[in-house]
Amino acid sequence: MAPWTSPTPPPSPSPPPSTTTSTCSATRWAAGTRSTPVPPPRTGGRTSGRCPGTSSRAAPATSPSTRPPPPVRSAPSRACPTRPTPRRATPRRPTRKGPTPTAPAPTAPAPTAPSEKASSVASVRYREALNQALREEMHRDEAVMLMGEDIGVFNGAFKVTQGLLEEFGERRVRDTPISENTIVGMGVGAAMTGLRPVVELMTVNFSLLALDQIVNHAAHIRYMFGGQVKVPLVVRMPQGAGHQLGPTHSHCFEAIYLHVPGLLVAAPSTAADAKGLLKAAIRDDNPVIFIEHEYLYGRRGEVPEDDDHVQRFGEAAIRREGSDVTIVGVSRMALTAEQAAETLADEHDLAAEVLDPRTLRPLDLDTILQSVHKTNRCVIVEEGWPHGGVGANLAALVQEQAFDYLDAPVARVTGADVPMPYSKPLEEIAYPHAPQIVQAALATLRDV
Repeated sequence: MAPWTSPTPPPSPSPPPSTTTSTCSATRWAAGTRSTPVPPPRTGGRTSGRCPGTSSRAAPATSPSTRPPPPVRSAPSRACPTRPTPRRATPRRPTRKGPTPTAPAPTAPAPTAPSEKASSVASVRYREALNQALREEMHRDEAVMLMGEDIGVFNGAFKVTQGLLEEFGERRVRDTPISENTIVGMGVGAAMTGLRPVVELMTVNFSLLALDQIVNHAAHIRYMFGGQVKVPLVVRMPQGAGHQLGPTHSHCFEAIYLHVPGLLVAAPSTAADAKGLLKAAIRDDNPVIFIEHEYLYGRRGEVPEDDDHVQRFGEAAIRREGSDVTIVGVSRMALTAEQAAETLADEHDLAAEVLDPRTLRPLDLDTILQSVHKTNRCVIVEEGWPHGGVGANLAALVQEQAFDYLDAPVARVTGADVPMPYSKPLEEIAYPHAPQIVQAALATLRDV
């Protein structure tokens, strides 16, 4: 077999952003998330990469070496526009004087023009949408390769890489030893030489073993080399509770990576966003932490049938419009927030606006602030722990930049401040559900 030579890296990088079978395989079988592997026969040819998939922001592919530099998003001003009609008789506190504080805005993947193809959709599972994204990008760019535990012969712990080994071969779909720090380190080195590796870690908990490579190397190398070296690496990792996998497989650690400049962080909640954001992540020249909730893998959603569906980073989705309270749900909690909004409408005659950030770094703070300006109340929902989490960070930003529009303190609904239990009844009360969100929303309305 001829050796695989890596393509020559692009000459001028874009500016840095501001911003196998293992021991747990048997556990996932017991959790109902794994099946007996039956690898299909190898074939010498390659099948078509055209699969269902996209969003309304579909776009044609652009070469990594020719796409335009990413735009810089400016942080929204703290000064709020005058509201046309007051909501209460008592006058509001005047907007504070002085310079407007700004924070460096992270850079999103380069925008792409809308697709001219006819838009049709298909019902696709979350894991299938991810599989489509990987297959299509591997057909589009020979620099894309996959590596991780059990991703080849076993097709991945959650079957996301189903059939890719047979289609692309061992040179581009590589099973690895059980050593997360080594796997990510290999990915960093491959990315520095011009490849576009996609690394799969079996759970976000195991990514803690690779923190040195992710934080000290992947995130910082571009800065350390003055922009002369890029690290176009994607690290995929499932997370979240609901499968009785206990405290070493079930937590949510997106807040750890949100803290690190140089990383982009995505947390899609729908099949369409999973596909579109993964394709955007693979094409981006920055390291991306791509978080997939385990509960969502079997969930179906409408995905546009366009093999070039790309969803830009830094664009929040309005899942439901409303005028009484803003509810921001992260990852799976965006779906739980929609359930709570239905209850508020049916039982309390309240219209909640539900927002899904989709990406946490860069964060589309503009859309969140605009919603708060309209509703004057905000509830933030996440599955992670309450201290130092995504919700705590977002609540601080809303409080700082929309204080004069708030009629009540920002409310947060989080997971319990305990390690995730194995017991099913205990696990159920360790992460948020719709009734808790409803109560938090009602509390903001009583706090006028």
